[in-house]
Amino acid sequence: MGVVMDFMKGLKAAIIMVIVMVLYSGLNVFYKLASYNGMPYSIIVAYRFIFATAFLAPIAFIVERKTRPKLTWTVIFQAFLCGLLGGTLNNNLYLESLVLTSATFASAMLNLVPAITFILAVVFGLEKLRLRTRESQAKVLGTSIGLGGAMLLTFYNGVEINILSTNVDLLELVKPDKSHVATHSNQGLGVILSVGSCIAYSLWLIIQTKMSLKYPCPYSSTTLMSLMAAIQSSVFALCIEKDKSQWKLGGNIRLFSALYSSIASCLMTTVISWCVRMRGPVFVASFNPVALVLVAIVGCLMLNEKLYLGSILGSVLIIIGLYVVLWGNNKEMKKIAQVLVPAIASSLPSTLDIVVDGNGNNNNISGTLDRKLSGKEFGKNKEEDTIQEG
Repeated sequence: MGVVMDFMKGLKAAIIMVIVMVLYSGLNVFYKLASYNGMPYSIIVAYRFIFATAFLAPIAFIVERKTRPKLTWTVIFQAFLCGLLGGTLNNNLYLESLVLTSATFASAMLNLVPAITFILAVVFGLEKLRLRTRESQAKVLGTSIGLGGAMLLTFYNGVEINILSTNVDLLELVKPDKSHVATHSNQGLGVILSVGSCIAYSLWLIIQTKMSLKYPCPYSSTTLMSLMAAIQSSVFALCIEKDKSQWKLGGNIRLFSALYSSIASCLMTTVISWCVRMRGPVFVASFNPVALVLVAIVGCLMLNEKLYLGSILGSVLIIIGLYVVLWGNNKEMKKIAQVLVPAIASSLPSTLDIVVDGNGNNNNISGTLDRKLSGKEFGKNKEEDTIQEG
């Protein structure tokens, strides 16, 4: 039973990240439905973080009211950067690249995040690149395989596969509005915006790691980030969107998209913050290619999109690459644990002095426990107790 529990604990972070990717795939569906209805992307992002802040603030106040550390200017500045990079810039750049290029191209470029995160993590000292070790080689190889599979899934079609076809198209339920949907294309600018989105997301993962150390409260830190992103995104949307009527939600797909994106954003950001603190930024970013697999499946089931042989082959490569990265990350974590545990044990004091004062009968009891370390485990204890009555 203990082996099963240890195995489940080891899989917990991976299972949670898969759930995050499921939420992300649903987020893409609602983005597509809202944009098809004519809702500007900048306003979608603004509402996403406005509702997320309103939804998460009471939870953070109640759940973490006793464990929340003091809020410092350093934490506020880190929250500002997280909101700017992981919220405002990442989402607006990514969604705008959809307008300027295509959803296929933007989704493909998004899979640069694991590679960019790995490079930036090495630059900032969060990851040690030792190419002579199998762990680092596995991370590099797994990231490369995952990126290759993502590109194959995106750019190669092959024969059509009708296994998952349901003939369901949610776009038919949405009233199209072409008056506010961009029709122009700028491939060069779209590439720049896509790369900028990847860099912003990667930097957010790294800064989130630093913030989690100083402010280890996932709900409160997510609320701060959402608040900063809501302010930044609202100012940005007001500056570029002159038609104020676009802010009206109504009881249609716009309202549902705003609500789902905000709730999903709360859950995703909170869980990602926890996973970054527990397993590191590269572990989180390595799950990004999984989103492409899920988006392809959801699109096939709900948007009547076609599934091709290239999608299946690319998905297989993505999964292989993901497991290679996870294997390398797991081996590295075990090595760190093997180094830290003996170091902590050796730093413990060999002599503990315990003094108990009895106020009722003025007794002083002092005990000295001598514990000798033998190898990695504590050996037999040699105890000398001295009892003095005053």
